[in-house]
Amino acid sequence: MVNYQTKNFGRKDMENRADAEALRKLGMIEQRQEGLFALRVHGVAGDFTPEQLRKIADVAQKYGKGLIHLTGRQGAEIHSVPRMYLESATKEIESLGMASGASGPFVHVTASCPGNATCKRGVIETKEITRRLDEKYFRLDMPHRFRMSVTGCPNNCARATENEIGVMGAIEPRWQKSECYNCGACVYACPVGAITVTDGQYVVDRARCTNCGTCASSCPNAAWTAAKRGYVLWAGGMMGKVPRLATKLPVLFASKDALFDAINRVIEYYRAYGKRGERLGDMMERVGTESFLAQVMGDEGDPTISSG
Repeated sequence: MVNYQTKNFGRKDMENRADAEALRKLGMIEQRQEGLFALRVHGVAGDFTPEQLRKIADVAQKYGKGLIHLTGRQGAEIHSVPRMYLESATKEIESLGMASGASGPFVHVTASCPGNATCKRGVIETKEITRRLDEKYFRLDMPHRFRMSVTGCPNNCARATENEIGVMGAIEPRWQKSECYNCGACVYACPVGAITVTDGQYVVDRARCTNCGTCASSCPNAAWTAAKRGYVLWAGGMMGKVPRLATKLPVLFASKDALFDAINRVIEYYRAYGKRGERLGDMMERVGTESFLAQVMGDEGDPTISSG
């Protein structure tokens, strides 16, 4: 049971430190000003209804100083809430189906871009994936803080490569010679120069290709098509003092079930072998990235998985 009114959390004794940790897990962060807290509001995929936004504003005015900070995790923070009002403020937030956020060695809120529901460049749906991940893993105890994001395409607006787990929509392109006018539009359109042409044969450098699908969208005669649409999984990204971009798993997952199975393997492996205070990316460096990938890849012969 969290004691919302214990003084000097984390400063005097073990009981207070336990309260401070419990409060952090609930998204109640001690400010540098004595007795004041920032209350994080959990915003899954960055979505709030107008009614929820009005409630956040009301709580900030009633219990804080009328200031709301929009966080990098697509949530909101209400600053300068006195400890005695934390419980009341949280109950009001929860009254409209919201929850407080999280801080510390747990799974944080999952972020996402809008995906193909509204974005013309989106390859995949992102919101339902994000909500499923959040429902299953939010606040799960981990060796260190753990963040996930879902981005609709390789433009990477949701920064999948900067999170412990990043899901990215991807297209595996296919060229059909019979439909090609040999105009070369795809060669000029490819943002990473992955397409070359020799004697009328167009070839994709798979190591360079980002699976963005620009070749297909730029082709005036549909010679380039999406042979497969699916999900690329990135693991071990982190920012902070020593940033590390995530490692790409070398497969294109063709189904959500295969994707979620792979994510679960990554999380369970990290929980089993990660040391306290060790980020996923640091653990991967310690055990060896190749060894880590071998453990979490699963059966590459699974028909729901396509070699990328």
